[in-house]
Amino acid sequence: MTIEFILPDIGEGIVECELLEWLVSEGEHIEEDQPVAEVMTDKATVQIPAMHAGVVNKLHYAVGDIAKVHAPLFSMTPDDADANSDTHEDAQAEVKDNASETATANDSASSGASNGKHIEDFILPDIGEGIVECEIVKWNVAEGDEIEEDQAVVEVMTDKAVVEIPAKNAGTVHRLYYAQGDIAKVHSALFALEVAGEVTTTSGTNDDSPSANNNASSVASQSSVNTQTNGSSQQSAQVAPSKFSDGEYEPPITIEGKVLASPAVRRVAREKNIDLSTVEGSGKKGRILKSDVLNLQHSNVDTSSQNSRSSAPSSSTAEKGDLNSTSTVLKGSVRTEKVRGIQAAMAKQMSASVYTIPHFTVSDELVMDNLMSLRKLLKPEFEAKNVKLSFMPFFVKAMSLALNEFPVINSQLNEDATEISYFADHNIGFAVDSKIGLLVPNIKRVQDLSLLEIAVQMQNIIEQARAGRVAGEHLKGGTISISNIGAIGGITATPVINKPEAAIVALGKTQKLPRFDDEGNVSAQNIMAVNWSGDHRIIDGATMVRFNNLWMSYLTQPEKMLMHLK
Repeated sequence: MTIEFILPDIGEGIVECELLEWLVSEGEHIEEDQPVAEVMTDKATVQIPAMHAGVVNKLHYAVGDIAKVHAPLFSMTPDDADANSDTHEDAQAEVKDNASETATANDSASSGASNGKHIEDFILPDIGEGIVECEIVKWNVAEGDEIEEDQAVVEVMTDKAVVEIPAKNAGTVHRLYYAQGDIAKVHSALFALEVAGEVTTTSGTNDDSPSANNNASSVASQSSVNTQTNGSSQQSAQVAPSKFSDGEYEPPITIEGKVLASPAVRRVAREKNIDLSTVEGSGKKGRILKSDVLNLQHSNVDTSSQNSRSSAPSSSTAEKGDLNSTSTVLKGSVRTEKVRGIQAAMAKQMSASVYTIPHFTVSDELVMDNLMSLRKLLKPEFEAKNVKLSFMPFFVKAMSLALNEFPVINSQLNEDATEISYFADHNIGFAVDSKIGLLVPNIKRVQDLSLLEIAVQMQNIIEQARAGRVAGEHLKGGTISISNIGAIGGITATPVINKPEAAIVALGKTQKLPRFDDEGNVSAQNIMAVNWSGDHRIIDGATMVRFNNLWMSYLTQPEKMLMHLK
C-alpha cells in the first residue's frame, strides 16, 4: 500500500517552502523519524522527518521547487503496509466523515458570514524561545462566552513560566480545542472564535483537491488529539454527552500520558469501549495498531466480567466506610507521571550542568551579627516605602562589589571550552520556590543599583515568580546565582551550577552557635553556612576562596560597602 507524506505546518503563517535538498532517494528504505528533506521557509531552514519506516516510491518535488504546506511531499510504502491496510481504509473513511462535518461547519460559517460573522481559529503563538508546547492550566472562558479584544482567555504553563494568552479579537467563543491539563502545540489552533466581518478564506467547501482532503484529515487528527482529556478535568465536564453521538468529540476515556495511535485506531477503541492506555502497542516506538486493539478485545470481555464481580463487594465495603475500599491507595501500587513543565526543564538543565561542568565546592561560615543589626536599623525606612527588606539584597549587592575585583567569577565558558566571555553586567540570579517549581530569575545590572532598588526589584520578581508569571527577560541572561535554602530551613547544601554560569552559592539558615572570640572566650554568634560551587575549568580553589573572603567581608562589616556605593 502506497501512502502520501503530507508536508505539515512548519511555522505560523507559512504556506510554502523551498526544497533545498533531498536527504533520501527513490527506492531507498528509510526509518521512522529519519530526516527526509531539508526545506527553507522565510524564517529558517528545517529538516522534515519521516513518520513511518518504509520504502520511498516517488519524490514529488525537485531541488529548488516550491512545496506547498498540506500538499504531498513524497510517496512511500510503509513496512507494515499489509498489517495496517484496514487501518488505512478506516482512516480514509474517517477523513470522509470529517470532511462532511467540515463542509457542514463551513456551510454554517458561510451562513454566519451572510449575517456579518464568521468562525476563525486562534493559533497559539510563539510564547518563548525554544518553546514548542505548553500545558493548559486554566480556561478563563467557556464555549458561548462573549469576550473582548485582549481579554485573557487561557492560562498555559511552559517549561519556564505560566503565561496568559489574550484574545486578538472580540467575539463569541465557538469551541475550546483543549481541555485543562492537555498539552497544546505552538502554531496549532487553541480555540475557535465567532467574530464580526467577512470570511477571509477563498476555497470552497466542495473542493475535491488534495489540499481540501488534507485539511479534512487535519481536522480529524485535531479532533482526535485535542479531545483526549482527563475524566476529572473541568473541561470534560463542560462537554455535553449529546455531542458524542455525531463524532464531533471523542468520549473522555482516561488515558495516562501520551498514547501513540492514529485517529482510526482511536475510533475503533471507542467503538469497542477499550481504554488505549491498557493496550500494548506493537508498532514503532510503542505505536498502537488496529490489530493490537482487536487482539485485546476478547481478553477485555473476560476482564470486564471479572471486574464487575469484584466491584460489588468493593462498593459495599466503601458504603460501610471500610478504609480498605477501592478509594484508598493500594499497598505496593506505583503512580507514574510525565515529567514536564518547569520540572522537565530543571531536569535537563541540571543534567547538562553535572555532566559537562567539573564542580568543586568551597565551604565557610558567615557571622551575621552586624548584618542583622544593620537590617533591623534600615527595616522601618524600607517599610515606609512598602518594601520588605530581607537579607538577600545585602547578599546580592555585596556579591556585585566582589565581582568587580574577581571578574572570572562572572564569566562563562563556551560549549567546546575554547573561549571565555567576561560580562560587564552583574545579572545576579536567586532561586524562588514557586507554585510551578523552582525558578531562578535574575536582577539585571546590579552594579548600577542601590540597595533599595535591588529590594524593590526582588520583591516584584518574587511576587511574579510565586504566581508563576515571571517575565521572560528575568529568566534569561543570568551570570551568577544565589540559592537561599535557609529560607525554608536548610542548614547546608552543595549547589549545582546553573549552566552556563561559572559559580553559584548556597546559603543555609542562620543559627545561634557557640564560637570562640579573639580572646579565646566562648560567645554566642549568629552563623550562616555558605557553600560555593565553581566551574573548575576556569576557576581554581584559591581564586574562589579569595572571592568568598572579600564577599563575606562586606557582609560581616557592612559599613565597608559604603565606600563603593555610587
